[in-house]
Amino acid sequence: MFLRHLSLVNYKNFDSKSLDFDPVINCLVGDNGVGKTNILDAIYHLCFGKSYFNPVSTQNIKHDTDFFVVEGEFEKENRTEKILCSFKKGTKKIIKRNGKAYEKFSEHIGFLPLVIISPSDRDLILEGSDTRRKFMDGVISQSDKAYLQALIKYNKVLVQRNSLLKYFVANRTFDPNTLAIYNEQLHQLGTEIHKKRTEFIASFVPIFQEQYAHISDKNEEIMLSYESQLSEGSLLKLLEDNVEKDRALQYTSVGIHKDDLNFTIAGHPIKKFGSQGQQKSFLIALKLAQFHFIKELASTTPILLLDDIFDKLDESRVSHIVGLVKNENFGQIFISDTHAERTENVVKTIHQSYKIFTL
Repeated sequence: MFLRHLSLVNYKNFDSKSLDFDPVINCLVGDNGVGKTNILDAIYHLCFGKSYFNPVSTQNIKHDTDFFVVEGEFEKENRTEKILCSFKKGTKKIIKRNGKAYEKFSEHIGFLPLVIISPSDRDLILEGSDTRRKFMDGVISQSDKAYLQALIKYNKVLVQRNSLLKYFVANRTFDPNTLAIYNEQLHQLGTEIHKKRTEFIASFVPIFQEQYAHISDKNEEIMLSYESQLSEGSLLKLLEDNVEKDRALQYTSVGIHKDDLNFTIAGHPIKKFGSQGQQKSFLIALKLAQFHFIKELASTTPILLLDDIFDKLDESRVSHIVGLVKNENFGQIFISDTHAERTENVVKTIHQSYKIFTL
């Protein structure tokens, strides 16, 4: 699978832009602020129906305009797939595949698999559990439609239960029977999600550790583990045991929406005890493991976006990624960089077809 053509209208800093890509390697070069990352984000937008860097749709519209349009022409399994994503202020976003609009955006997830490696990935280590859950959910959802639907339903029921808890307080009332209905729904959906997350981690960790070993060239004990309240007992019992706490807080304090991933090195949190180099290696290994995991389960090779990677990584890590790219297991790759000469010197060593776009 590869992206043949991209066109933008009023997307971020672009009035209008049209690009024809190489099926293997594409380099976007230019000074900071010219829009290299915005082009990568437009590609991400076509694959996921939202921006990687700013999911608020209005903030992806060029200043002083009221809409944006992103169009892409993909080649997948010897078929041309035309994807359009458009948004106008005051209306709902539209995603079309070959001229037909999706009724649910979730139907599009996984159709065009993609992995991005970006400096903003540091949030996975530095930010809260929500960021790490989104990463885990994003990887699983690209290859498991049922998981994504269960997650959407769970979050909907969670909002309803939280609204009910607030209603109880505001109206000085309590109805355990209505609450029990939501508890049962959360239990069924949460149990299914917990099971799939557990299975995912068991499959993912060996791939991740293998990638880290290649990148670091060191025998460091790194680990990624799954932390969930459901490991302690059934969600139904947890909800029942915490009902008084939830009534006081006016929100649901237990469930799979509290799950987290623990990142450790030598048994200690990598956030506190990992060097910058170890943290970078950890994150790249995480994303490359994501690439291989999705590739194994999907019927097509994901597109790989490397955002500002040469400026943020040392030469040994860049060399490793370039070495991986030489492998035929990779498909289409997009690289953004501030130095055209440096980028061209690197891609020449790969001995694959490439295009360089100067912005």
